[in-house]
Amino acid sequence: MARAYSQDLRDRVIDAALAGLSARGAAERFGIGEATAIVWVRRARQTGERQARRSKPDAHRDDLLVIEATPDMTISELLERLLTERGVKARRAALWIFSIAWG
Repeated sequence: MARAYSQDLRDRVIDAALAGLSARGAAERFGIGEATAIVWVRRARQTGERQARRSKPDAHRDDLLVIEATPDMTISELLERLLTERGVKARRAALWIFSIAWG
């Protein structure tokens, strides 16, 4: 699973890139992966967004915990119920990780 980075680190990488350093250069300076820096900088330039995004299951945690209370429900059934009852389409892997973290 991916390592979570602090908001402070995310801001320092983005600020360095916006000040003229390349995203790859900022990644090297701050010791993170190039792809990670590229994604952060691209999103900051395009939308101004700097915050980490929450996964869909995390955003619907309370609803999922109620739905998940049915003990014999499979991940497939949970995905279907989330879609039909809440209008949220999530990936199987995201739901699996959520169920491990909150289960």
